[in-house]
Amino acid sequence: MRASHRHASQGVVRGVFFDLDGTLADTAPDLVAAVNAVRREEGLGDLALAGLRDQVSNGGAALVQLAFPQGRYDQRRDELTGRFLKHYHHAICHETTLFPGMAEVLTTLESQGLAWGVVTNKPAWLTEPLMAELGLAARATSIVSGDTTPERKPDPLPLRHACQLAGVDPAQCLYVGDAQRDIQAGTAAGMRTVVAAFGYIARHEPIEAWGADTIIDSPGELLTLLTGMRSTGPLPVA
Repeated sequence: MRASHRHASQGVVRGVFFDLDGTLADTAPDLVAAVNAVRREEGLGDLALAGLRDQVSNGGAALVQLAFPQGRYDQRRDELTGRFLKHYHHAICHETTLFPGMAEVLTTLESQGLAWGVVTNKPAWLTEPLMAELGLAARATSIVSGDTTPERKPDPLPLRHACQLAGVDPAQCLYVGDAQRDIQAGTAAGMRTVVAAFGYIARHEPIEAWGADTIIDSPGELLTLLTGMRSTGPLPVA
């Protein structure tokens, strides 16, 4: 666990909210599989997961743009993206899993009576079936997708809406994400922010300069962080 430019302020924590792709769940295998399905239809070979993994947080359209020759993408952007989304929706949770240690984090939050939820830019027609497949839809206190509110991250509105649904004050919540827009949104919403350095972050990204309160290298470090923040009850250290 690494301190960033801001330091996590002390005080009661009532809720923890997560970005979805690259923070709560490792969705890259299924997203890249969908890209490769379209590439095969186009007579192209598969791309390696490692080559696209750090781009997943930028969304499906960005993956499609990277996966096809520029001329082909420019001329058929909507068609290629639509086919990609169809493949992804059909196989949205074949290889997707929670990041190692995240299941224990969620169970601990629940056992301590803390609210937890998801705020993602993924549209609801993809977010909802994915959360259901992961067995989390009924457990999350709030699920806010990219089209739930009029604005998306980095605007703070989705995060404020998630807190309102959960009945918690943003000032008493953490937001955990793996993109700069996550930290911008969380900070603007008045929440304490955590960078999930285990997520989909390119090596050159200056995550220390994003202005988060803390950087964690594994989900389990979140419990260590909460233990030191005078939460509603004694959280065990992972």
